[in-house]
Amino acid sequence: MGDGSPWSLIPSPPSLSAGLCGAREVHLPPGPLFRVEGTAISFPCSVSEYEGPTLQHFEWFLYRPTAPEISIGMVSTRDPSFPYAVFSPRVQSGEVSVQRLRGDAIELRIARLRAEDAGVYECYTPTTDSTYHGNYSSKVVLKVIPDMLSVLAPTPSSPLRGRMAGTSLLQLSLSEGQELQLNCTAQSQTQQHTHLSVSFGVSAPDAPVGRQTLQEVVGVRRDFAVEAGGRFADRYRAGELSVAKAGSEQYKLAIGRVRPGDAGTYHCTVGEWIQDPDSSWQLITEKRAALAQVTVQSIASQLAVSAGPPKVRLSAGEALELLCNLSGPVPPAPHVAYAVSWVVGEGDGLLVAQLDTDGVAVVGESYANSQVGRRQVSLQKLTPSPGSYRLRIESAQPGDEGTYRCVAQAYVRSPDAWLREVSSGRSQGLKVQMKSEAVVVKAYAWLPIPATYRGDTAELLCNISVESTQAVHMAVSWWVEVTVGEEEPQGRMVASVSREGVAELGRRVSGGDMSLDKVGPQCHRLRLHGVQPSDEGRYHCAVTSWVRYPDRSWYNAGAVKSNSVAVYPYARAVDTLFIPLIVGIASALFTGIAILATITCCFMRQLRKR
Repeated sequence: MGDGSPWSLIPSPPSLSAGLCGAREVHLPPGPLFRVEGTAISFPCSVSEYEGPTLQHFEWFLYRPTAPEISIGMVSTRDPSFPYAVFSPRVQSGEVSVQRLRGDAIELRIARLRAEDAGVYECYTPTTDSTYHGNYSSKVVLKVIPDMLSVLAPTPSSPLRGRMAGTSLLQLSLSEGQELQLNCTAQSQTQQHTHLSVSFGVSAPDAPVGRQTLQEVVGVRRDFAVEAGGRFADRYRAGELSVAKAGSEQYKLAIGRVRPGDAGTYHCTVGEWIQDPDSSWQLITEKRAALAQVTVQSIASQLAVSAGPPKVRLSAGEALELLCNLSGPVPPAPHVAYAVSWVVGEGDGLLVAQLDTDGVAVVGESYANSQVGRRQVSLQKLTPSPGSYRLRIESAQPGDEGTYRCVAQAYVRSPDAWLREVSSGRSQGLKVQMKSEAVVVKAYAWLPIPATYRGDTAELLCNISVESTQAVHMAVSWWVEVTVGEEEPQGRMVASVSREGVAELGRRVSGGDMSLDKVGPQCHRLRLHGVQPSDEGRYHCAVTSWVRYPDRSWYNAGAVKSNSVAVYPYARAVDTLFIPLIVGIASALFTGIAILATITCCFMRQLRKR
């Protein structure tokens, strides 16, 4: 015997071999089956272990409880005139039909069950076997039960009796980041043991509601598992939305931080499930209720950033104050946070200061570094969210002139404290002008002793002139231009004196010593001790002027480069005579030794002869 599964769509073996295996058997799912009045049902029927052609025919009969011995012909695969009068109109309209799945398997379909459709259903297969042997029909009991499922929307309305609820619909208007809560009541008075599945879904406003247009948000399955729909899955895992059962009949949907894309018509879809004798679960009825029409106003459409005053003119050292005003959702959403920053300049601008979502202030790098020190820059929140913010620079500098803008960013904070940016805005530009207090600096380099000889100390002087109404501090550095091959001369710093008067000495190629000192109010000196040919080059001094403000910060008022002077270590005259003298002495000494050796050799030779 084959397995004869009524649900299998795998073709049966060839009829010849089938006839050799055993008796014919017709398969139907086990009963009784419970289905709800007004819903659709399908009965699969198949035959196995038969002889003859692979295309088998089927006939369906119904035995009603009121006349259990009388068979009523419903539909046949071979005879269009087979249906009895009670079923003929339904067959002709397609409400009752048979669908062939394969040659030896078909499916009886009833599009809309009636109460009188309850009874015993028989699937019969006319014989094609050489001998009458086996089971030529099979029966299953169908019980048609009344629809006892109802769905209640949160608005005052009667229980749902059709496919959709009444026209009364709750209207909700929310701001982005607020919480949405919707309730759905589902109850069933079915006498059989059934399970309910509850799903919350949303469709676009004014869109027809159906499985194609309804997007599931989250649902409770018949086995009590909770699952979120496709685009809501990540938010469910993040804890932004949930579904919970309150009591025995009520289900609650909560979306903690709504988004503009969450707008639409929300529905509650309830399905009733029953377990058939073959252990499979079947959806026997489903209903849907419209819960609310939800509109979500985005923060981007409500966020406005303004700043003032539109124009500021002040002198160096005075305090600069600018105000930034934010307007957003009213009332403010509890999970929305703002970050505010001030920038100066065109484009993205240079950061002046920022106040993050946790209220921590950060000063831009240009306002706190080793060059300028740490300027007294503050950004303070004056009123509750979204609120007003004040930027204050205690001692303005000429370099603070420019166009300032306030930049605001709005975030929604998720349950796990993760921030999602939802909007940003910029204010109009504010013009800040500084009254001119120019610092004019000039530098002149020269050699007090034009001719420098090897081994001497070379002196280079840098005279500085300053025109300013403020106290100016000078930073001076000495540079030498070095030429390598045919390349452009490269500058190399030799030594420097900071604005605080701290000297820093580099390394000479010759390895000799050098020193820096100040020989006048505005005159700096560089000395190269024991100059050598490797010290040759063109030297210049570079001067940077710094102004210090009351907040102890520094401002670079300008830099200037002096003219260049040539350092060429000359050779001394005695050095030019020293080598010939040595050569002459060595030559004379060698000649004398040679003559003395010759005389001695001759004298010894004469002495031996004697």
